[in-house]
Amino acid sequence: MVCTTSVILWLWALQDILRNDFKTGTDKLVWVIVVVVLPIVGAVLYLLIGRKQKRDITAA
Repeated sequence: MVCTTSVILWLWALQDILRNDFKTGTDKLVWVIVVVVLPIVGAVLYLLIGRKQKRDITAA
């Protein structure tokens, strides 16, 4: 159960990174590397920190 949850969290974080735009071009690359190299820790860090770095597309 823990392994399945970890894989789902990892896949969800990775697809969220790849589908969204970030404020700077290097933010996306850095988050992909962090999530791939440190799967569980990287995914949790992205969910806590990285999601705030995404570009706000609703702002005009």
